[in-house]
Amino acid sequence: MATITAVVNLDLPGPTISRHVYGHFAEHLGRCIYGGFWVGEDSDVPNVRGIRRDVVDALRAIGVPNLRWPGGCFADDYHWEDGIGPRDQRPRMVNSHWGDVVEDNSFGTHEFMDLCELLGADAYISGNIGSGSVREMSDWIEYLTRADDSPMATLRRANGRDEPWKVPFWGLGNEAWGCGGNLRVEQFVSLARQYATYTRDHADNRVYRIAAGAHEDDYHWTETLMRSFDPLDQDDRPATPFQAVSLHYYTRTGSWAEKGKATEFSTDEWYLALSRASWMEELVARHSTVMDRYDPAKKVGLVVDEWGTWWDVEPGTEPGFLYQQNTLRDALVASVHFDAFHRHADRVVMANIAQTVNVLQAMILTDPESGALVLTPTYHVFEMNRGHHDAAALDVHLKGAPEKEVDGRTLGLVSASASTRGDSALVSMSNLDAAGAHTVTLDLRGRDITGHRARVLTAPGLAAHNTAADPGAVAPSVHDGIRVRGSLLEVELPAHSYLTVELDIDAARIGVPSMSGRRQDLFPG
Repeated sequence: MATITAVVNLDLPGPTISRHVYGHFAEHLGRCIYGGFWVGEDSDVPNVRGIRRDVVDALRAIGVPNLRWPGGCFADDYHWEDGIGPRDQRPRMVNSHWGDVVEDNSFGTHEFMDLCELLGADAYISGNIGSGSVREMSDWIEYLTRADDSPMATLRRANGRDEPWKVPFWGLGNEAWGCGGNLRVEQFVSLARQYATYTRDHADNRVYRIAAGAHEDDYHWTETLMRSFDPLDQDDRPATPFQAVSLHYYTRTGSWAEKGKATEFSTDEWYLALSRASWMEELVARHSTVMDRYDPAKKVGLVVDEWGTWWDVEPGTEPGFLYQQNTLRDALVASVHFDAFHRHADRVVMANIAQTVNVLQAMILTDPESGALVLTPTYHVFEMNRGHHDAAALDVHLKGAPEKEVDGRTLGLVSASASTRGDSALVSMSNLDAAGAHTVTLDLRGRDITGHRARVLTAPGLAAHNTAADPGAVAPSVHDGIRVRGSLLEVELPAHSYLTVELDIDAARIGVPSMSGRRQDLFPG
């Protein structure tokens, strides 16, 4: 059993890990909306105004900070006025991207905003640049956020909502390099500036505008977007005409045609998936370096608003619905991503896993026959990491961690990150070793530790997953494998596991002030 040291200076807090890094994504795709969130008011499934109650309760338990909707690729086919008014009078449309099914628009703007209010989550709306118009987008945000007797506010009231909503986040298109228009970045930049101009702040609603960004390692796309900003050297104002750019990256072990199986994989494929997940660190670092050249003050946010695993669909399911199981491997893919986001908290202001219910790397699976709700291993990583929300990042200096060469890349077999808030701290650790346990010695410096608690997420098999018949096959449990050695904590890290250690810190020893306030006046929510 190898011994690894992790040095953490508890008195040197860094930038804030925004809670919005733990954001979610709900697209009109497969059973994410219909059968996932939305069952309708007449359903036998317990619901609140048609929204499934147990899904809301489960997501509130992990503190969902924001929800991105209506897509994804669907967003650039979506015309919001089709989704308002009496449901039985709403026009239908074809969802050409996902199964070529007919969409009846019974879940629209009012239903989505009701969902966000039930969740206690901020709304992140992805606007239609691909097939929409500037006026359409301008009218939508007026409809949502204006309080007076403007034409769109009057229309909203006629549809049953008197008070405006708060909409902090607005996406300017989605995957403009692909399903959002097949545009070159030079074309998209002009459109993004134009649409941003008409995505107005109404009353006290301040919108954080996010321009559709790069696919994977397309650094040219990011650089062209950064060149398009108004001057960024004025310290007293946010970036304009938009405030952030996005990045999309999905983990898979095969090609886009054959992505790999969710529950049937070899040990080599286990390592390959985790190696490819770890590429997110390089992507974020290199896109950030491009952004630093034009924005050294880090006014512009990087929003990773689509990430996660993408496997072949489960046998017997509709290929266009992207329904996949979720194993312990997926949970560790998530934990590796969060470590990367934490380490780049100065630039990564938001991230959205794809997707929340019944699609891709979901938090929740709902069984269409029994109606059962299943929490996935990935869900548990989100829950175990709640202590990182809006906490100050701490550097973790790993020494002696084992490595493995995978597909031409070096994969560290232990990953870790940490944060602190007030008189507590949270250390997260992942053991990516398929077979070997490791001991991690936590060398915690700068403040005194008065208590500690640990939980672990693991299972006997690498492909273990939860089902309606066995919903607790992969679930967190109390971990008692910690020994105190003077000022050190020795933590036993089981093979293929995710572990968190919550620390109580002596409040009498106060660290230096956090440097996390840089974006507080620019970033809503």
